[in-house]
Amino acid sequence: MTLPLPQPVFDANASGGAFGDLPDWDLTDLYPSPDGPEFAADMTELERACIDFAASYEGKLGRQDAAGLLACVREYERIDTIAGRLMSYAGLRYYQNTIDPERAQFMGNAQDRVTNATTPLVFFSLEFNRLDDDHLARLLAANADLARYKPVFDRMRAMRPHQLSDELEKFLHDESVVGASAWNKLFDETMAGLMFAVDGEAEELNLEATLNLLTDPQRPRREAAAHALAVVFAKNVKLFARIHNTLAKEKEIHDRWRKMPSPQHGRHLSNHVEPEVVEALRNAVVAAYPKLSHRYYRLKAKWMGLEKLQVWDRNAPLPIETPKTVDWATARATVTDAYAAFDPRMADLAKPFFDRGWIDAGVKPGKAPGAFAHPTVTTVHPYVMLNYLGKPRDVMTLAHELGHGVHQVLAAGQGELLASTPLTLAETASVFGEMLTFRKLLDGAKTPSEKKTLLAGKVEDMINTVVRQIAFYDFECKLHAARAEGELTPDDINALWMSVQAQSLGDAFDFMDGYETFWAYIPHFVHSPFYVYAYAFGDGLVNALYAAYANGLPDFQDKYFAMLKAGGSMHHKDLLAPFGLDLSDPAFWDKGLSMIAGFIDELEAMEG
Repeated sequence: MTLPLPQPVFDANASGGAFGDLPDWDLTDLYPSPDGPEFAADMTELERACIDFAASYEGKLGRQDAAGLLACVREYERIDTIAGRLMSYAGLRYYQNTIDPERAQFMGNAQDRVTNATTPLVFFSLEFNRLDDDHLARLLAANADLARYKPVFDRMRAMRPHQLSDELEKFLHDESVVGASAWNKLFDETMAGLMFAVDGEAEELNLEATLNLLTDPQRPRREAAAHALAVVFAKNVKLFARIHNTLAKEKEIHDRWRKMPSPQHGRHLSNHVEPEVVEALRNAVVAAYPKLSHRYYRLKAKWMGLEKLQVWDRNAPLPIETPKTVDWATARATVTDAYAAFDPRMADLAKPFFDRGWIDAGVKPGKAPGAFAHPTVTTVHPYVMLNYLGKPRDVMTLAHELGHGVHQVLAAGQGELLASTPLTLAETASVFGEMLTFRKLLDGAKTPSEKKTLLAGKVEDMINTVVRQIAFYDFECKLHAARAEGELTPDDINALWMSVQAQSLGDAFDFMDGYETFWAYIPHFVHSPFYVYAYAFGDGLVNALYAAYANGLPDFQDKYFAMLKAGGSMHHKDLLAPFGLDLSDPAFWDKGLSMIAGFIDELEAMEG
């Protein structure tokens, strides 16, 4: 049973102020309080149900008829829902304030108890995977309700070549709380506690606020922030290198025992995507670096009157851009209007996020950085976390995370085991939500300068989503390959980082001393190895989907909603067939990349 915590996604002060009244989470839809009887009762029920499940089914799966196996799967799903609800509550409370010892202790204790409680369930997937193919096929043919779970079974059985003995699997399950999850917590708590002395700032800033300065209109403030980041990362680089060394080695040991052909293979299996599809994406993006990032950043250097860009110029606003703060009410209206223009149903689905405490938007001490949408469980609803600072990019982040939220609400009808979407498709609705918002803003642009600013901002977002994330993926591939050969020093990891940065960003950049340590703050490398290619996957897929929409594909909205409602119940080939799209076509990714290149063409034409 997998019990993922909600993971911060990286893209820091009370709620409100200049941005209006920013919403906070109301977690009472999960549990009224951490020490109330409801949480305790569910924990007790989880422990009882897991013991009963093992007593009823361990060693007996092969003897079940179709109705018996269906009852077994449905009870497993019920247990999964209880465990997911418990851990969602503990995890979300923790991410609201990661430096609060009580919240950290509560989450740690909950994780320990849930891990211990679910140990008796480890047999299920192992025993299920030993069922004879023909026998299982007969059971599925005999019962349509059981056959509905076939996508779940297919994903489980994809792990058959890689599963260990029952005893070893139980050991790894029990040991997980002092393995990767413990190092994850060390990383989170360390990052949340870091403070940065930025020249010119009255007081020290946390990570989110310091990173936010990298988009400041004033170049000296951006430079000061970049140097402050480098100073603190350098002081802590040995700890971050230790975390990466340990996690990469642990993964190598697990992969070796499981006979995984590559460090990336487990991620591809969990994403239900063929390795060759990911390789085609990666190769297409790397081949496109010169016509995308290299070309755009040379253009940006020209706009800024610079011979070379520095790293603190990468996300700088354009000189023609009028700095503006977007209040929360305007951000809400911008996104929901764009959603409604596509389909009123989409705006209706977004409404309760704003009205019912499903969004936590303010920047607060100890709050996890970044943004995410966590689906919790299908019997409750998702929660969205932002660190809203009133930047135009923050509006796009809201559009992105709300897209996730809408997707998660629609997929909930599939039930706990079938709702979850592979990461490669999980970014579809979020990036599509961004695209809808961008297009609406672009259509409303009143001057060439405003249009140029919007186009440049979109190109930068796409480069960050596609080029930067594929560079991250290459960095991870190099890191894990190098760690397999032995322990890595901080300098070794720094060198790997700089090799992909220079390749992906191109000749428009000089790289300041200290930038070599900026790998240290990217949480995906720690929380979810090889997660990052999902962003590029999602962007390329959305570009193709949006082109189908713009070209007037009949009944596009209904097809789009059907795709989101399917959750994880269909393979990407079947899911995208109604749109005439096929990810296994090697030329597929070039179509999405050509949209980005087309935007850069438009920007170059504006120079004429």
